[in-house]
Amino acid sequence: MNVPDKKNGKGSLDVKMETRGVNVFYADNHAIKDVDLDILDRSVTALIGPSGCGKSTYLRALNRMNDTIYSARVEGRILLDGEDIYGSGVDPVEVRRRVGMVFQKSNPFPKSVFDNVAFGLQIGGEKDKDLIAERVEESLKGAALWDEVKDRLQASALGLSGGQQQRLCIARCLAVWPEVILMDEPASALDPIATAKIEELIRELREQYTIVIVTHSMQQAARVSDYTAFFYMGELIEYGATDGMFTRPARKRTEEYISGRFG
Repeated sequence: MNVPDKKNGKGSLDVKMETRGVNVFYADNHAIKDVDLDILDRSVTALIGPSGCGKSTYLRALNRMNDTIYSARVEGRILLDGEDIYGSGVDPVEVRRRVGMVFQKSNPFPKSVFDNVAFGLQIGGEKDKDLIAERVEESLKGAALWDEVKDRLQASALGLSGGQQQRLCIARCLAVWPEVILMDEPASALDPIATAKIEELIRELREQYTIVIVTHSMQQAARVSDYTAFFYMGELIEYGATDGMFTRPARKRTEEYISGRFG
């Protein structure tokens, strides 16, 4: 269960990340079980499944966020452009720069809008103020937020609306030139209008980035993703092109979940 049988809109089947035999444990809890999955370049892959099925755990394994949990252990291979991100000598900080993450709850720092976006560049050692200012503007434009905040860059980010804060967090991620963006239910706490803006942004970002999104919404997965992976009880049950999976799922368990019979 590796590469889906349908090409993306650009006619490419280039693989950006590969996971082989991935298992994740929290102490004695076997949360992810032997997952093989290829994530295609410049596309949106949705991870779906009932609560507690392992989709967020798998997402966090893709940029070594599970390293921050004392009891977590990851086995198997996760390759980014062919390099094992868990290999010896690999810097997890650099992995997280290349594979950024946007969390379920927006988490702006108690700083200005400008300083939130510039933060990653500054802690990375960038001192060129002109370059930082240019990158902040580019990132806010990339997150479809520039026009709303360009006159309040020095105001506190905590004064933004929930939807604006989430787009600010996306801009903060974009500022350090990631290659992959992971999103863990990025719109679950937002109202329908803010959710629509996030979904539109995801569709625009896939022109330049590889995106993996965890979502509890079947409708959202259908709207924004090119490919969908269905997880159940820590196992990858089915993976394929979204339109095919939602109209002709290959597995009975997938059909039951998508049709709302459980979950």
